[in-house]
Amino acid sequence: MRKNMAFILLGGAFMLVLVGSISGVWMYKSFFEKPQYVTLSEGPVAPTFSKYTESSEDSPHPGFVEAVRVTRPAVVHIKSRYALKKNNQNSDFFSNPFRDFFDDNNGGDSPQGMASGSGVLISKEGYIATNNHVIADADELEVTLFDKRTFKAEVIGVDPNTDLALIKIDAVDAPYVSFGNSDKVQVGEWVLAVGNPMDLTSTVTAGIVSAKGRNISLLEGDRGTDRGLTIESFIQTDAAVNKGNSGGALVNSFGELIGINTAIASRTGSYAGYSFAIPATLVKKVMEDLLAYGEVRRGFLGIRIQEISTQLAEEQGLKTLEGAYITSVNRNSGAGEAGIEAGDVITNVNGIVIHNPSELQEAVSRYRPGDKIKIQILRGTASKILDVNLRGQTGETTVAATKTETSMKGSSFRLLTAEERRELGVTYGIKVEDAGPKLTRGGVQDGFVITEVNGEKMRTIEQFERSVIDSGDFVTIKGLFSEGMNASYSFSW
Repeated sequence: MRKNMAFILLGGAFMLVLVGSISGVWMYKSFFEKPQYVTLSEGPVAPTFSKYTESSEDSPHPGFVEAVRVTRPAVVHIKSRYALKKNNQNSDFFSNPFRDFFDDNNGGDSPQGMASGSGVLISKEGYIATNNHVIADADELEVTLFDKRTFKAEVIGVDPNTDLALIKIDAVDAPYVSFGNSDKVQVGEWVLAVGNPMDLTSTVTAGIVSAKGRNISLLEGDRGTDRGLTIESFIQTDAAVNKGNSGGALVNSFGELIGINTAIASRTGSYAGYSFAIPATLVKKVMEDLLAYGEVRRGFLGIRIQEISTQLAEEQGLKTLEGAYITSVNRNSGAGEAGIEAGDVITNVNGIVIHNPSELQEAVSRYRPGDKIKIQILRGTASKILDVNLRGQTGETTVAATKTETSMKGSSFRLLTAEERRELGVTYGIKVEDAGPKLTRGGVQDGFVITEVNGEKMRTIEQFERSVIDSGDFVTIKGLFSEGMNASYSFSW
């Protein structure tokens, strides 16, 4: 009897386990493995709303509402139009990164190409900070504000070495954001990305700062050749950004501008979790230079540097893995005159801690020729603070005034005035004041406006001088007459 009872109990337990197992498998299949589908019904489906309790007027807004309120009106939608848009099928981020972050609405060859991006109003006078790649080579720029007003924009200046540009619209009392201190931004801090991804205007996404001082070898530099002059010290975030976010705002929880969104890491062209922004401290300096001089006036230490690896530290007997290791020093540079030597490690610039070469380049690039900065170095076990007078790229110790005219090869030229630019419908150009014999033989007459030299757009006198010198004996000039008729000349100069 006892054996029968034990058998019955054992059998019952087995059945319970079996039923439980079957139920568990069924529940897993039903609720976990089964894909969830969301349908977008076009019929008159009655919506269901959840109840909520409204906040009193005296209570603070939740989350990032205040930051969004002050930021969104200052982020604009930029449409860049081109007379001819060349087809480019390369969509891999790392070989052509900007294409995957810049909303190209016209993928093939066409007589009228257009692309769109974002920009940030930084003054009530209508000055807008954006990426150079958003407006580069555009024949016309159209800016749409948050309130849907539309303006034509003028290019004030560009800096390919930081991928920044300053443009302007004729707006009165435009909404704008204030610059924050990107030096104080910390990894783990909440941030918002505001822009116009995929033509979804005024889109806001949130994330955290994932890293600082990132160098992703993105920028090709001025004229696409010299990476040594490029500045890459990006703020990395996980705020979602996509095509069209280029040039948009990265702001902190107070609504202060801490960066300009510039790139994403993606092999598909869509957001994959990593985005990069130019720090606001660098943006502010570049914008000030472009406004004052039409180009960036940058100070140089006159050194070569490299990352400190464990192997390098062991080989050179370094006591730290932080900072920028100096491999060589130009004796006629500010660093050489201050006593900085090869083998030193730079650890601090004017109170800013330096962790890697990218951060050093970004810190120094905020200053101009003639500025004096304090550099802290580690030499062996000794730490020293040295005063360094920065020089320009060609050794100058002062910031030269913006040139408005020049004489070259028997001809004289000057920058177009703002009134002349408006009358001609252009945003840049160099006017031929006196063609001289060589230009005249080439067909160029007095009053002709030069907009391009060998395919490069002419925005400053300094740029024009460099282009003419680099062109050698043979040059191709494009431009227009006062009547608006376009012309192109190729000749030996």
